[in-house]
Amino acid sequence: MSRLFCFGLGYTARALARPLRTAGWHVAGTARTEDGAASLRGQGFEAFVFDGDRGDAGIADALASATHVLTSAPPDEQGDAVLRVYGSQLCDAADLAWAGYLSTVGVYGNTFGGWVDEASDVSGDFDRTRWRIAAERDWLTRLAARGRQAQIFRLAGIYGPGRSAFDGLRSGRAQRIIKPGQVFNRIHVDDIARVLAAAMTGRGMHDIYNVADDEPAPPQDVITYAAELIGVAPPPEIAFEDAKLSPMAQSFYESNRRVSNARLKGDLGVALRYPTYREGLRGILATG
Repeated sequence: MSRLFCFGLGYTARALARPLRTAGWHVAGTARTEDGAASLRGQGFEAFVFDGDRGDAGIADALASATHVLTSAPPDEQGDAVLRVYGSQLCDAADLAWAGYLSTVGVYGNTFGGWVDEASDVSGDFDRTRWRIAAERDWLTRLAARGRQAQIFRLAGIYGPGRSAFDGLRSGRAQRIIKPGQVFNRIHVDDIARVLAAAMTGRGMHDIYNVADDEPAPPQDVITYAAELIGVAPPPEIAFEDAKLSPMAQSFYESNRRVSNARLKGDLGVALRYPTYREGLRGILATG
């Protein structure tokens, strides 16, 4: 039996885990708290607690029998928590055929709207991106040294059911922020799952993949289109300088890039179901 273990069985990992479980896979994973683990168990998953420093005793046994491992746990100033705590067990897992690390397109830094691909330089503009860059390197080199395959997936802004412009509009939190020239790539969570499922078959020939849609677009355009779809007035335009943003949200606007997904299509052979935010938003409405 194929067995997937997810460090961080959250929104994105569950999009992959649900269809795999239906196909007969055994899926287990972690949450940061016991309440989170209990919620996962209620959804039918085997679940453990791992808070970044220590984990349940059963994790080592689950890793020992895993055929595939996926991690979405973020690194910190001390490095990657999964490798720090479970690196030896991971590398020693007898049946491990594949390991995937979910990273971010943020590692490319600010290219002032220019295009990036997997061969582009990475840039540690912030502490969190420097930690990501180091974690990517550690996953690739540490597993390769033990003859294991690891692949890095640099994700654009994730959206999907329950996490889209519709939710911001309905709650009144959506802002139509105008910063001339600013664009973002996005990726529907179901397309991430399809990319990972393809990579897990061993189809891909590369270590790193950008997982992004076809159309880098201004954020205000997404809000306007979502408002049109549900028949509400879009929020008023706000100049970036006047927007009340958290430090994290403001930092996203300090990087402006266009992300190429050519390798994803050509090497993995994945055709995105939602190539732009328009198909993605319509798909969310269609599925309720």
